[in-house]
Amino acid sequence: MSPRRRRRLLPLAMVTAFVLVPLLEIYVIVQVGQVIGAWWTILLLVADSLLGAWLLRHEGGRAWRNLRDSVQEGRLPSTEIADGGLILVGGTLMLAPGFVTDVLGILLVLPFTRPLFRGILASAVARRLVLDVTGPGPEPQGPVVRGEVVDD
Repeated sequence: MSPRRRRRLLPLAMVTAFVLVPLLEIYVIVQVGQVIGAWWTILLLVADSLLGAWLLRHEGGRAWRNLRDSVQEGRLPSTEIADGGLILVGGTLMLAPGFVTDVLGILLVLPFTRPLFRGILASAVARRLVLDVTGPGPEPQGPVVRGEVVDD
């Protein structure tokens, strides 16, 4: 995606994040409240938050242990870093009051749904790296140092 196109999508993403998502959250909360009642809705939101906090603590601890083990074994911790990022984003979404962001947050944190989002994240990062690294043409960007590789 070109930088110009990214700049045009940014306002749309901001409107979606700060206007449409809260409106959707309010709508869903009101609809749930009409079906099960206001007090049950509040209780469900509190229970959802408690479940999210427990899940975040449990999966965050597991991700941290996996990252530490990977580094100690000398492996590249790409999966573990992606999991940590997804758990962090999922936990942040669960902090926002509402059912829609909580569902998405829980999906990002659960260990059996996280691989789907990890694949999406990996493809998005790979696309961005390929676009940013290659630049507009085949010529190298910046200063080029010519040299020779010597193995010891």
